[in-house]
Amino acid sequence: MATIDGGALVGKALANEGVEKAFVLCGGHIMPIFYGMRNAGIEIIDMRHEAAAVYAAIAYTRASGKAAVVVTTAGPGVGNTPAAMMEAAAMGIPLLQIGGAVAMNMRDAGDLQDMDTLKLMDACSKWARKVTLTDRIPEYVAMAFRQALDAKPGPVYLEIPTDLLFFQIEEELAPFPANYRANAIPHGDPALIESAATLLADAQRPAILVDDGARFSMGEDAAAIKALSDHLQIPVGVNGPSCRGLFGDEYKYPLLKNNAMWGADVVLALGCRFDFRLGMGKMIPTDAKVIQVHTDMHQIGFNLRADIGIVGGAGPVSRQLLAVIRDRRPEPVEVTWTGPPGIGGFASLADDFRTQGTPIHPARCAGEVARFLEEEGRDWNIICDGGEAGIWMGMASCASRPGQIHSTGPNGTIGTGPALAVGAWVANRRPVLWYSGDGSFGFYAMEMDTMAKLGIPVVCVISNDSAWGMIRLAEKYIRPDEVAEKGHCNVELHPMRAYDKMVAMWDGHGEQVTAPEEIIPAIRRAAANGKPSIINVEVDQVSLSPMIAAYADMVRPENE
Repeated sequence: MATIDGGALVGKALANEGVEKAFVLCGGHIMPIFYGMRNAGIEIIDMRHEAAAVYAAIAYTRASGKAAVVVTTAGPGVGNTPAAMMEAAAMGIPLLQIGGAVAMNMRDAGDLQDMDTLKLMDACSKWARKVTLTDRIPEYVAMAFRQALDAKPGPVYLEIPTDLLFFQIEEELAPFPANYRANAIPHGDPALIESAATLLADAQRPAILVDDGARFSMGEDAAAIKALSDHLQIPVGVNGPSCRGLFGDEYKYPLLKNNAMWGADVVLALGCRFDFRLGMGKMIPTDAKVIQVHTDMHQIGFNLRADIGIVGGAGPVSRQLLAVIRDRRPEPVEVTWTGPPGIGGFASLADDFRTQGTPIHPARCAGEVARFLEEEGRDWNIICDGGEAGIWMGMASCASRPGQIHSTGPNGTIGTGPALAVGAWVANRRPVLWYSGDGSFGFYAMEMDTMAKLGIPVVCVISNDSAWGMIRLAEKYIRPDEVAEKGHCNVELHPMRAYDKMVAMWDGHGEQVTAPEEIIPAIRRAAANGKPSIINVEVDQVSLSPMIAAYADMVRPENE
């Protein structure tokens, strides 16, 4: 009878789940898993930091719709990942992290990296377990995916002691579960669908709002949301990055990038969590009717009343609503209540994105990058990272396809950009425009070496204000007198650090830019180079994004 080790069992179990990619950082405790995955045909992408491996898996899963696996070594390897796992949890990203651990018979004996990482990961994962027998590895992998992919998707953690991975058993003694989880996305209650459809069909000012919670409850029905928008001329606001581009080309259909909840009389909220990003629901008029749709019933009514609450998938429920509405109101609406949608892309951006002068306004920097993407890079992956930089680029960007735009979630995590660039590229092998603040650039900058090794054609544009810009700008309004007297407190970075010189290590293109009209030519030169490249753009330290401008108004001392 054939024998097999625990690492090979892991590889086979992951392949049975349809896993195609693994994001890893090697370590002695987990090497059998690497060989098992390689022999099972899983592509292994090795990163330079374990948290970056999780961020890369987030982007890959968001872009491809397929769950990925992250493999990290025992002790500090696992311990490097909680912030990234919390990021995945906040956005409802289903992924599995497998962590190594000290041998079972060496626990509490002072062995290398004998740490209670299971307790740590239980606090930042949706579900966390330790395998205690080699022959149960396939069972636990199946159990992990059942948890990760249920009605409330999220990251899960499985810890496997190193002796179980090296241990050989007879293969037939390790059964692989079959038919152990449901793949169906729940539909809405028919009576509630009828009520919701009546509200939408009769509305004078309907609006649709989509958040990250809808990403993995679309199924094959994302097109129903655009069809619903087309039939009633409903503006569609997409709050999180996960669903951008799922409903059509935002350049061609500007209604798909029009958040009009502020003036609506009926709001259809799909997969929304009404947290601070949505003003705790206070941005919606108090007299508007709210239809909330979510697979997680605990999000329905969170911070905002649900006049109609439907537990179901965003895609199937939208299809149900569309069918009833077409029966009730067969003729499509001709003109949207928000006025003519005009055109999408750069031409639709506010005047800030065309500001003249130097130092360059941060909106102008983002606007020039958006103009390049519209004219020459519509199919590129777009990564938005940083505080103020991420806000400006998120506003400027348009998606022409699903899984194109990637940024942080509600945790406000920065520094994710280089790993998101790797994960997005792994999903589709398309060029990457990574837009970053100078502060966020520094977190995982060595992942550019990962990009160079993999041959990823990425152009990194750094919006460089030589500071932790978002905090610096806010502090000026929180403590105006102290800042005026003593200056800022530990929010400054080195003036225009020459990050562009890093790329010389792999012969990439690097240059500094100080004039707005030079941004696009510089991007062209970097793109032509074909290797990871950096365009380091000097921007001003005084211009506020809409988010910080609103915050400044809120915290500004009354006597100012």
